Amino acid sequence: MLATISPRLLITSFLLLFAASGFCQARVKRDSTKAILSYNNDGGDLGAIKLFLREPVVTTDTCDFTIPFSRAGNLILIAARADTTQGSFILDTGAPGLILNTTYFRDYPTADPIPGEEGGGITGAVAGFGRTTIRKLAFGAVNYYNVEADRISLGHIENSKGIKIFGLLGVQLFMKFEMIIDYEASEIHLHHVTKKDVKDYKHTLLADTATYSSYTIELLDNKIITYGKIGKKKLTFLVDTGAESNVLDSRLSEAVLGNVVIKRRTVLNGTGNSKIDALYGDMSNLSMGTRDIATMPVLVTNMEKMCFSYQRCLDGMLGFDFLSMQKIGFNFVKRKMYIWK
Repeated sequence: MLATISPRLLITSFLLLFAASGFCQARVKRDSTKAILSYNNDGGDLGAIKLFLREPVVTTDTCDFTIPFSRAGNLILIAARADTTQGSFILDTGAPGLILNTTYFRDYPTADPIPGEEGGGITGAVAGFGRTTIRKLAFGAVNYYNVEADRISLGHIENSKGIKIFGLLGVQLFMKFEMIIDYEASEIHLHHVTKKDVKDYKHTLLADTATYSSYTIELLDNKIITYGKIGKKKLTFLVDTGAESNVLDSRLSEAVLGNVVIKRRTVLNGTGNSKIDALYGDMSNLSMGTRDIATMPVLVTNMEKMCFSYQRCLDGMLGFDFLSMQKIGFNFVKRKMYIWK
């Protein structure tokens, strides 16, 4: 017979585990749920990886344009239209491409069904409702034609935010763009980088090189990857506008986790319906290139479920608490990230 373990004992064991890992433990209390919307459309099986390989046709009314955005909590909402359906979509650089909320797109035909197909996020497996194709996606001055899209349920995120969310706008949609996010002004500056100006173009916000730092990024499976250090430990981060908080993997060494002061407990809500516990605190001594970040809010949780299917795991995610500290930009053509001082 299996012994019954009380919820209180589980919580106590969870906290003791982190205390034993070198955390400075403060009085810990429960916090509200945070959304971490990163989505991996791989089905958990290396043979079942389904990336967004077909590039949509992209046209713009003008190469330079600015899109206003609103927020649901710390998530960026952009007004967009997918065929005849119009509403709020989340800008999510943790998603590889266009992800649709099946609630509003359930009647679309399935393009390439795979039995038992699933995606995954930080909270675990995500049941998929089949890949489909959007004839036209439009927001701001840009139009996309014949766009592949995955469908999942986002009802639990809608319920927590109290707003209709029609989908996620992922990295594939911006592969031919430079994007600068100004959280203070609630604006996104987009430039369609053509072959003619790929070498010479520079946004006016980038004219004064003394005002920002430039970093090389990698794009792996349509995910933005960058690097940092705590002490001598090199850390691999996913840059994720769909994460309301920064995240650090609880499996990291004491040399890293010892730089985190825990303040309270919280719950993570991802693209899957399940929720997972996390600890919220402040991380110190992070450096990125020549930039030193004295302290930064962070959630600590087990990120094993976020390991990429090509057998590479993340050490953490840089979300709203990092991205909103200053203007931040990405040139997806040149593989550059810009962080203003």
